[in-house]
Amino acid sequence: MEPIVLMRDIVKDFPGVRAVDGGLFDLLPGEAHALIGENGAGKSTLMKILYGVYQADSGTITVKGDTFHHQNPGEAIARGIGMVHQEFMLVQQLTVLENVILGFEPRLSMGKIDFKSAEDAITSIMDEYGLWVDLRKRVNDISVGEAQRVEIIKALYRGAEVLILDEPTAVLTPQEAEGLFKVIRSLTGLGKSVIFISHKLNEVMEVASRMTVMRQGRHVGTVLKSQTSIPELARLMVGRDVFLGVQRSQSAASGDVILSVEDIYVPSSKEHAKIRGVSFQVRRSEILGIAGVDGNGQSELAEAIAGLRPVERGKVKIDGVEVQNMSPLKVRENGLAHIPEDRNTRGLNRVMTVKENLAGLAFRKPPISKGIAMVEGELNRFAERLIKTFDIRPPLADAPATGFSGGNAQKIVVAREVDSGPKVLLACQPTRGVDIGSIENIRKELVKVRDQGTAIVLISADLEEILSLSDRIAVLYEGRITGIINADQADEEKLGLLMTGGAVNE
Repeated sequence: MEPIVLMRDIVKDFPGVRAVDGGLFDLLPGEAHALIGENGAGKSTLMKILYGVYQADSGTITVKGDTFHHQNPGEAIARGIGMVHQEFMLVQQLTVLENVILGFEPRLSMGKIDFKSAEDAITSIMDEYGLWVDLRKRVNDISVGEAQRVEIIKALYRGAEVLILDEPTAVLTPQEAEGLFKVIRSLTGLGKSVIFISHKLNEVMEVASRMTVMRQGRHVGTVLKSQTSIPELARLMVGRDVFLGVQRSQSAASGDVILSVEDIYVPSSKEHAKIRGVSFQVRRSEILGIAGVDGNGQSELAEAIAGLRPVERGKVKIDGVEVQNMSPLKVRENGLAHIPEDRNTRGLNRVMTVKENLAGLAFRKPPISKGIAMVEGELNRFAERLIKTFDIRPPLADAPATGFSGGNAQKIVVAREVDSGPKVLLACQPTRGVDIGSIENIRKELVKVRDQGTAIVLISADLEEILSLSDRIAVLYEGRITGIINADQADEEKLGLLMTGGAVNE
């Protein structure tokens, strides 16, 4: 069978870095083919070259027998290629129907838009592929999962035979993700071809018949699902064996409540993200996971605990001391460490060096400081220890943080906060954008800190991470906790129901 897409010897340079080096990829008609690799491996860049967002510096692309060196998105669409980006490209104030036909509106003889024929055509697509969405709803009134379906419908309406899905399950509940997998099976069953970019290897094994692995911009190999496994895929991605499960003791949580959140109300610019009457406790040596679809109040809850957002009502206590509405520095002085979800705005000072960022909490105390003076030798030893422990690359303590990739920048933040010896660690998306090998390391460090007596609040959009690390799990939906359950009684189906408000755990 001849490939519908063939990319050979693709090279793409950005200032100071070769993002794709001899890229190779092929796609057969009617298959789901996964493209996997660590953060920065070049997989999204390679697919943006296929879709015409980027132009390759060299190499060839063949689509349905037509070979060329580069194309723009208009030419890609004309050749039957569609792409659903991580950030949806929808106009919030327009209806679903208007978004789907935008730029491709059928016209009546007088130049008016023929909404009736458009609706008929879109309804036919939805019926054929199992992609139902209310066409008359505005996009800002539909769910994230429905918005993703709109993007797929839009691509199919424009004639896509090849559909590129870039990290498509990142913002979906387990039920929505399973719905997407059914759609992918429907698409390939009816002859469409799907490229599935993901770092979730369990999903890759469920969806794809073949997997292409990239590492540091290069093609490592293409394997059949029937001839590989999740550990083997992880090894190909990283170049060594990776253990993503977490070996840890049973919770050693003592009777001591270290963090207490009591009936707090927190404002938000989004109505459904307002925190309303949230209460929970976290004990010494316990990890409480906070699960939920992004945007349901996780950010507001974390900022309220950290002193970054006002608490309108209720109490936040660290080891018995009320800290609500204290300054962030005062909250930290009472024992909080905070890994923020946005490392760039709150986690790092990018113009400072790696060692200065690492010492952001420790520089006031001996041995790094004596009085008002910094002890340079101690600072260097401190930084070198953390760089080695957390595998920060390149291992340059005096380099400015601005030159580090997103994943390594995240490791700087995690290293500083985890090493500070906190009573409470507020860990928000601690492994977001981090390479698979470093995910393993960060998770081990979180468990190590928990076993040393720290109470941890883990807020993560990665349900596998929540399930593998947490002792108990609280689910946040529209600013309220819909249930708190023991991790050994939880699974993705139960959490998914709670995440959509469909069940309340008593």
